[in-house]
Amino acid sequence: MAEPDFPESEYEGRLERAQHAMRKEGFDALFFTTEPEMRYFTGFRTLFWQSPTRPWFLIVPQDGKPIAIIPEIGAPLMASTWIDDIRTFSAPHPVDEGISVLASSLKTYRRIGLPMGRESSLRMPMQDFEELQSELAETSFADASPLMMQLRMVKSDKEIDLLRRICRIGSAAFANAGSLFHEGQPLREAFRKFKIELLQQGADDVPYLVGGAGPGGYYDVISPPTDRPLAEGNVLMLDTGATRNGYFCDFDRNFAIGHATDDVRAAHEKLVQAVAAAAAIARPGKTCADLFKAMTDVLAQDPGNVGRLGHGLGMQLTETPSITAFDSTELRENMVLTLEPGIGLRDDKMMVHEENIVIRAGAPEFLSTPASAEIPVIPD
Repeated sequence: MAEPDFPESEYEGRLERAQHAMRKEGFDALFFTTEPEMRYFTGFRTLFWQSPTRPWFLIVPQDGKPIAIIPEIGAPLMASTWIDDIRTFSAPHPVDEGISVLASSLKTYRRIGLPMGRESSLRMPMQDFEELQSELAETSFADASPLMMQLRMVKSDKEIDLLRRICRIGSAAFANAGSLFHEGQPLREAFRKFKIELLQQGADDVPYLVGGAGPGGYYDVISPPTDRPLAEGNVLMLDTGATRNGYFCDFDRNFAIGHATDDVRAAHEKLVQAVAAAAAIARPGKTCADLFKAMTDVLAQDPGNVGRLGHGLGMQLTETPSITAFDSTELRENMVLTLEPGIGLRDDKMMVHEENIVIRAGAPEFLSTPASAEIPVIPD
């Protein structure tokens, strides 16, 4: 049976804070269909979410423990969590994918919170949700996104311990770049070697690894690798989202192959300076917009097509809030953020740099080992 990621007290604390917020907002229950919320309240962690075949439901009542309404295949794993009330249904099913069990479980609640806002999704067939609404004619659904955002943005000490651990793993893997990458190496092989290094350093998985390479920079930061070999004068960037116990790191590093041009050296130095400028003001009471301005003031150019210069981090590779000019979210102690400035270069190329931090009462804690202002050259 699976070992829990956290002691029961961690989940009890999450539930207590949620129920306190629910009473203030007038929610009789919260209803979830997505993996992060299910895991946040129950500790139910599985890669089976990769399959879209079966829906999964969770009810968090205003009083009492959460209620899991799940396919039968998930019952043994859910039973290993702290959840007692596990209601199952046969799935896949030709007619009823748990809707009858779900409707009977929700019928006593009059106002139900459901994430409806930015970065939320409904992980069940729309026609089933419409059927559920018709079964619950006396029930209203309201947006619980602000409530959940406030709960999940601030991390517990135990969550931060896990995030610190996976960031150290990522930092250790990047520190071995000199033995992993070389001129003439196909980019696809560089990606593969780096994934292996992350796993050997102690990551559980590497669900996310993107990057780019090219002379004087790269054109985008989300492309899969090709077989094009690394060449003298290339800038190689790898951006990793490795995990440990379901928690992500998310930062990148740039490397120059053979040598770095003056433009590349200057751009890298400016990116590191932009991160330092944001970190210098990253304190409780400041806003995401403040961090955005601190970085754009250093970069002296608009953020380009990326749209933001960082985001929240935790059980998901990207979480709220977003470091944008329009996000007025106030920073709070124990929020975990990425700082991710990008800079435009010649011929529509670019470079980006990313670090992971924890907001503290004083200076933020860097979870990723901060990069030097001087871009590393391979071989050194």
